[in-house]
Amino acid sequence: MSEQAQSTHQQTIMGRRKQRAARLHPLPTTDHTSTRRLDDDRGFTFIEIMVVVAILAILAALVVPRIMGRTDDAKRTAAKVQIRNLEGALQLYKLDNGIYPTTEQGLKALVEKPSVGVVPKKWKIGGYLPKLPEDPWGNPYKYLSPVQRADQKLDYEVTSLGTDGEVGGEGVNADITNWNLDKE
Repeated sequence: MSEQAQSTHQQTIMGRRKQRAARLHPLPTTDHTSTRRLDDDRGFTFIEIMVVVAILAILAALVVPRIMGRTDDAKRTAAKVQIRNLEGALQLYKLDNGIYPTTEQGLKALVEKPSVGVVPKKWKIGGYLPKLPEDPWGNPYKYLSPVQRADQKLDYEVTSLGTDGEVGGEGVNADITNWNLDKE
């Protein structure tokens, strides 16, 4: 092969290698679309962040006051749900033993077998509740059985003393009992 042919052959091979390399590893271009792509990769501008913060502040100003005033309502609802759960456990206790726990035995009879008063013979091993709940204000529920009210005789009464923790009261301080759960 002549020198000129060999040189042309080498140039052809080098040209093919450059084309293959260009396909595998393209060089950065400077056209408009690639410049935009580089600008988009740098993140958010300060103004964009401030707009988002302003929107979040407006939403918080509208939502927080509505939620903050509802904590007492939420606690009263939670107390009602807990009283209903205690009523369910008391019903199961009566089904097994034929009677409700006495005032002396209290709600503790739902967690551990009573040792005072009429000791139940068919008390469920493991109890009727895993543990005795406190009301949402951190106070124990009051239990009486039987109960003689002026207008009716009840088998039992479960009471939460409400926000103030004292007997009676009005509004958020009102007592919550099993016989008036639906009156509010």
